[in-house]
Amino acid sequence: MYKDWNRRPFSPNQRVIADFIQKNELRVLYMTEQEMADELGVSIASVSRFWKAAGYRHAKDFKNSLRFRFESTPSEKMRDAMQRTGGSSLPQMLLDVASHHLQETNRYLNEAHLERAVAALSAARHIYIYSPGPCAGLAELMTYRMARYGLNLKKMAPSGHELMESLMHAGKKDVVLVFGFVQLLPETDVILDYAREAGYFVILITDRLVYPRSQDADIVLYAGRGEVWEFHSMVGPTYIIENLILGVGLLSKDRSLKKLDKLQQLRSRYGSRLPRS
Repeated sequence: MYKDWNRRPFSPNQRVIADFIQKNELRVLYMTEQEMADELGVSIASVSRFWKAAGYRHAKDFKNSLRFRFESTPSEKMRDAMQRTGGSSLPQMLLDVASHHLQETNRYLNEAHLERAVAALSAARHIYIYSPGPCAGLAELMTYRMARYGLNLKKMAPSGHELMESLMHAGKKDVVLVFGFVQLLPETDVILDYAREAGYFVILITDRLVYPRSQDADIVLYAGRGEVWEFHSMVGPTYIIENLILGVGLLSKDRSLKKLDKLQQLRSRYGSRLPRS
């Protein structure tokens, strides 16, 4: 719902209001226009005019959209996906959706940022990956492929105090790659906080064009997954991960190929004696 806010001709006060809303969504649901005006030091008229400038009829209209985002459940997302098929072909519908997400991801892909991320990963002492929920599969793919290059990758605990067991070791020569989808999790908040002290490099992969605290990451890479209320595809994030995997391989081509040749030698030598997993 914020996709076009960066392109809207907001006034300076409206930019302040937009930034506040994106960083305080839950609070905004229960705040009056007067309370927002008082906290931001702007007039109530500025807050009232903001909604139309953002594409809504009034505050209630915006809050209804925001509330719908928070109330979307897995069953509602699946129901929406099922209804979209109608009487049409399921494979064709999924292909159309995947194509849309890939095009959107590519539209917002900053190649300079991607190159910086590849360089940081290639030079890292350790790469820590924070991949909660459905992102776990992306971490598995990245770890499996990039470990072949001889890089040291470690998956972090998805939630709670166990996160600190990995975080305590992260330092100036390390990279922490974070998947930040939909909302800012407490664990992501802690990772971004501690980066200031520990000095590790943070790569944030997110499905939001405006993500809370994204300014505290060293690099932000966008991956389209659809609206909050939709069934979320992992095609876009996978595209980003595969760019990183191949990018690191190309940046250190000789080293990468040497490692892969060693793998093939071991397979030829011992493959017949070991079962394939």
